[in-house]
Order: sequence, then C-alpha cells, then structure tokens
Amino acid sequence: MAESNFVDYVKIYCRSGKGGRGSAHMRREKYVPNGGPDGGDGGRGGHVILRGNRNYWTLLHLKYDRHVFATHGGNGSKNKSFGKDGEDKV
Repeated sequence: MAESNFVDYVKIYCRSGKGGRGSAHMRREKYVPNGGPDGGDGGRGGHVILRGNRNYWTLLHLKYDRHVFATHGGNGSKNKSFGKDGEDKV
C-alpha cells in the first residue's frame, strides 16, 4: 500500500538547553589585598517553542525531523563576564 502525504499525528522529542556554569573567580591585583569575587553568571539555556501555522495542512515536515534540541548556554568567566545564552529552537 502506498504511503500517504497527509500526516496528522507525530510524536516529537524535545529538550531545552542547559544553563551555563557560573564562574567562581576571585579578583586578584597587586595592590588590592581583598579583591572579592568577580566571576560572571552562566548563560541561560535555549527554549524549545512549538508554533502552529495555518498554511501547513499536514505534519509531514515533522515526520522525518522528530528530535528538536535547543543549544546550551555558555559558561561565565572572570571580570564579571556573563556566558552566552543558548539559541532558541522554533
């Protein structure tokens, strides 16, 4: 039997990105005896967003691309440098 081009049910596996690790860096300079912490926060993980579209009449485009993963956030660094945020997947 021939396979139909109309698909109305698809199981999708999604995972959002993990957030980046913060940095526990301590400020160190020659004439600053108690510099204190200056590590930056980790970036947020990416989101997975499902959005409907009235122009699509079938879910055929999702049948062969079922795994949807957002990217992870970047790690923090010294000098209060924040990590890069993860890319969202729509």
